[in-house]
Amino acid sequence: MNYTISKRTLRATVFFVLLSIHLMVPSNVTTSMAANYRPLPIEDTLKPSIPKLELPAKDTVLLAADSIYTNLGLARKGLSRQAFQFAWKGYKNLLSKGKIRRDDVLSICDFSQSSKRRRLYIIDVETQKLLMHTFVAHGRNSGSEFARSFSNRPESHQSSLGFYVTRSTYYGEHGLSLKIDGLERGINDKALARHIVVHGSDYVGKDFLKSNKMTGRSYGCPAVPREHAPKIIETIKQGSCLFIYHPSKKYLNSSKILNV
Repeated sequence: MNYTISKRTLRATVFFVLLSIHLMVPSNVTTSMAANYRPLPIEDTLKPSIPKLELPAKDTVLLAADSIYTNLGLARKGLSRQAFQFAWKGYKNLLSKGKIRRDDVLSICDFSQSSKRRRLYIIDVETQKLLMHTFVAHGRNSGSEFARSFSNRPESHQSSLGFYVTRSTYYGEHGLSLKIDGLERGINDKALARHIVVHGSDYVGKDFLKSNKMTGRSYGCPAVPREHAPKIIETIKQGSCLFIYHPSKKYLNSSKILNV
């Protein structure tokens, strides 16, 4: 048996089917769906659900400094966070420029502290350990208990701030001594000519402080306790970084190692 459906009948059938579906769904639902529908842009569908945080490169240096500073408990040992941040920034800059050969040790003399305090810090960067924490003298014309004045001038008998690289050892009037080379022009670059060295002395250390109000002073050298000098010198010699710090605006604003 053959059935034939006219075009008019087919159109009428489709119309009634669609009308039935529409009447089955409440009008407020269809209106709400239409009003709230917003197609997502293609690029939005490609974004990860959790955005990845990426810090600028300059901030990673400070983050590393803060981590080491906290892990070593340097605040409890008297070293300010700012002093360590400056030391770390300069150390990393010098490493990147190939100015220091050894990356395993960083030494900091914090001349913002009283000379009665242990203000020399020798840090093993690789293991993040404080190797030594002891006394250190400043120049006699830099101040009495506190260092306040600094100079690069020969015969000034003042300490020079900034970054140094350690050189070779020798035996002199103070026994085993270590040459240090100033890396900042106009600030400490005359250290070798001035014979500024790390050496041991009897006027530095807890025994001297038992009968004196403050640590003795040098001709500008970062002198250390005589009993600790050999170990200090052997630990930092031949190409490590030494930073002599003071919150002097003149130095902090003029240092090309810190202001890069």
